[in-house]
Amino acid sequence: MISDFIKKEDCRSCRFCCVFRRKSLWEVPKHQKYIKDKYPTGFDGKPVRYREFDTPSGSWVITDLSDKYKTDDPEEAAPCPFLDPDGGCTLPNEDKPFECKAWPLRYMRMPDGGLKVTLTPTCPAPRLKDTAALKKKSRDSWEQAFKDYADSNPYIINEYRDGYIIL
Repeated sequence: MISDFIKKEDCRSCRFCCVFRRKSLWEVPKHQKYIKDKYPTGFDGKPVRYREFDTPSGSWVITDLSDKYKTDDPEEAAPCPFLDPDGGCTLPNEDKPFECKAWPLRYMRMPDGGLKVTLTPTCPAPRLKDTAALKKKSRDSWEQAFKDYADSNPYIINEYRDGYIIL
């Protein structure tokens, strides 16, 4: 989705988006429920724990990383169970969460109730500094892609957080 701005090689070498600090657990991507049965183990063969959510806006699961942390430090990080440290994400594209495909973009509900595509301020990719080009691309295509997906998967909508760049 954002490959015009980030080289795949940069993502493969960074993998920042596949490791979650304890204080950023809200960023763990949401999967459709079938993932739980299809992928009971991670890339290393160890069982993956999932948490299920049934809400008026849809049903989904997230990988439960709570047992991966060794301390209470909010900066401690744990990798996604599908991250191969040498090869990247082990999920095939058709099973990769929309949020992973869209990273570092997020669809967020603004304080006024409107929905906007935003850019996370923590992605280290240097080419993301051209926010004018990102905003144009958002108006041209990303906004519609997020809206279309969120219409049937509203769980991808996050509440706006300070620091995210509105595109």
